[in-house]
Amino acid sequence: MKTSIRTTVVSLLAAVALITSTSVAFAQETKTLKEALKDKFLIGTAVNTRQASGRDKAGVRVIQEQFNAIVAENCMKSQEMHPKENRYNFTQADEFVAFGEKNHLAITGHTLIWHSQLSPWFCVDENGKNVSPEVLKKRMKDHITTIVKRYKGRIKGWDVVNEAIEDNGAYRKTKFYEILGEEYIPLAFQYAHEADPDAELYYNDYSMAQPGRRAAVVKMVKDLKKRGIRIDAVGMQGHIGMDYPKISEFEESMLAFAKAGVKVMITELDLTVLPSPDPKVGAEVSASFEYKKEMNPYSDGLPEEVSKAWTERMNDFFRLFLKHQDIITRVTVWGVADQDSWRNDWPMRGRTDYPLLFDRNHQPKPVVDLIIKEAMQK
Repeated sequence: MKTSIRTTVVSLLAAVALITSTSVAFAQETKTLKEALKDKFLIGTAVNTRQASGRDKAGVRVIQEQFNAIVAENCMKSQEMHPKENRYNFTQADEFVAFGEKNHLAITGHTLIWHSQLSPWFCVDENGKNVSPEVLKKRMKDHITTIVKRYKGRIKGWDVVNEAIEDNGAYRKTKFYEILGEEYIPLAFQYAHEADPDAELYYNDYSMAQPGRRAAVVKMVKDLKKRGIRIDAVGMQGHIGMDYPKISEFEESMLAFAKAGVKVMITELDLTVLPSPDPKVGAEVSASFEYKKEMNPYSDGLPEEVSKAWTERMNDFFRLFLKHQDIITRVTVWGVADQDSWRNDWPMRGRTDYPLLFDRNHQPKPVVDLIIKEAMQK
């Protein structure tokens, strides 16, 4: 009788253990990105107006389930918010910020000063001539102050200046640089800090693995800090391809920026599988090429071997991010699902790309599960 009882107890304990282990395994499998990465860094996505307004219900569902941070894809850029010198349009930006607050998401404003998608009036007079330094300083201050103060206390941080440096480390010859020289960058950070002293302030750029750009950004950060001007992080845009950049070069830049005294953010992350019509184009949004069929090889879907290679490449980058979680505060993908990506139409309209973590049916790709498992082990 005792043997029978003992056997029954052992069997029951084994069953409980099996149920428990199965439950734990199931719980791990069903974790989301934001749950798995919550103690590592923020995981974010760019949000478009269809998602912020709630019209893209499938996209909203993915945002709510998977992400804990958002950035404005387009609605906070100059030409959208400040189309005329004496006229602002806050409708879409207000909607974006309200969406973030409603869903308890960390909100990044993007972007205050950028030469692209810039309102045509901003740097010129009524005759199309460059305005004086004094006029441009006033316009910059009015623009930055008006926008930053409107969302004071509601925005975690701002991309203050976007894409000011070339691959070789030279300053990009924008209107801002033509009129004010290098000084326009510290001025922009100063104006943003004055408008909201509690907001974090970031510099954001692409191709940050380039040694020339790396060195110039490090110098910029050190110069700002030496002058007592706030800068909290450098945003390394992750517009990457299957064979560029070298992960070792990307890592070197991450470490260089951290050593300069700021945190690192991986911004605008997407991984293209499409061939580039010009390897030198980087992520220059104004680039444009005539459509060629051979530049759109996967219009009907990715072959299995390409999909596997994509998964491995994206996972390798997330391994790098997890390795350096002590210096990274946020990783943001540039769009929710593949159809949302700018990569589909850049730099050649009509192409089909697969650069994001969720497919065109808003389903997680295999890499999502790999990222979660890697995060759970770190």
